[in-house]
Amino acid sequence: MKEDTIIASTGRNKKYTHGAVNTPVYHASTLTFDTVKQMKDAYINRHKGALSYGRRGNPTTYALSDAMCELEGADGCFLYPSGLAAITGAILSFANSGDHILMADGVYEPTRALCHKTLKRMNIAVTFYDPMIGADIAELIQDNTKIIFVESPCSVTMEVQDIPAITQAAHARNLLVMMDNTWGTPLHFKPFDFGVDFSIHAGTKYIVGHSDAMLGTVSTRAAHMEQLSDMSYQMGYCVSPDDAYLALRGIRTLKVRLRQHEQNALKVAKWLEGRPDVDHIRHPAFASCPGHEYWKRDFTGANGLFSFVMKTGNEAATTAMMEGMKHFKMGYSWGGYESLILTYYGIKNYRTATGWDAPGPLVRLHIGLEDVDDLIADLEQGFMRFNAKL
Repeated sequence: MKEDTIIASTGRNKKYTHGAVNTPVYHASTLTFDTVKQMKDAYINRHKGALSYGRRGNPTTYALSDAMCELEGADGCFLYPSGLAAITGAILSFANSGDHILMADGVYEPTRALCHKTLKRMNIAVTFYDPMIGADIAELIQDNTKIIFVESPCSVTMEVQDIPAITQAAHARNLLVMMDNTWGTPLHFKPFDFGVDFSIHAGTKYIVGHSDAMLGTVSTRAAHMEQLSDMSYQMGYCVSPDDAYLALRGIRTLKVRLRQHEQNALKVAKWLEGRPDVDHIRHPAFASCPGHEYWKRDFTGANGLFSFVMKTGNEAATTAMMEGMKHFKMGYSWGGYESLILTYYGIKNYRTATGWDAPGPLVRLHIGLEDVDDLIADLEQGFMRFNAKL
């Protein structure tokens, strides 16, 4: 089937829908059986969608898992209550005390906190590496290295990593590669085609798409699925059927939403590129973005999230810019239908493998589905307030 048809039909198996167009929301904790054999069979087939206990899954959550597998070309998918839970669940399912992890220096800040706090306490060592390292990551691999974690693009500074070079180096030493693929979505980047072992999504973002549910997913190959699901189950991870339903709903419009987000963001970014107060654009589709060539080679599209760097600035100026916005709201997420704005000051304080010497503050935008002319007018007024405070 073509991609559009898959998006419209995936996760709608009749064993879940019972004839309804959409998979119903199944609220269930305890599931009962008529015979001992039925109960035993359910436990034996617990990794294959058998109904055994509510925390392992129900028809709504299994339908979403099936949809993610079909979209990404995976053999199995485990669901988590947030994107960070998915990252934590994937890592802790395979990393043991005494192991070593290589982590991209530009990762999502909560992932970095996980490394500095929880993994450190568990005696799991982490080395942060330059996201642009490519094949040279082989030089950082230690005897106890277990996982290489990539995030491409990095969700604030937007570096696009050379994933094929990294996976080749990793597999030469029998390492696992985990990727935060939230920006790429299941449509614009296919991790398993490039050697990635685990594709991780904050489904909260574009998969749900409406800023009304928290969700994480980890898709993988059959060889890893049993360990991933067993360990994640032991850690108590499970997903509300209501949130799974909202994610299935979001999948139906994912492609058309992404197309509009991408179109709107490119128009805004091109407008910003021409402003005298903007130093450069960090959007993977722009040559000024680190790793732009890898985006052109490996990705099939973009979305609404990008950053830009100012030529100068201070906190008073950026505060005046952000607090007066009409259409852009301040918020820590992205991927919904609404436009968001955030300014980042402390990048150089938490990066350890790479420096950060931008001349002015970095501003991250998520371009939503509003009219582009309204968004540009809002930004223009914001720049006027910004420059008045310099």
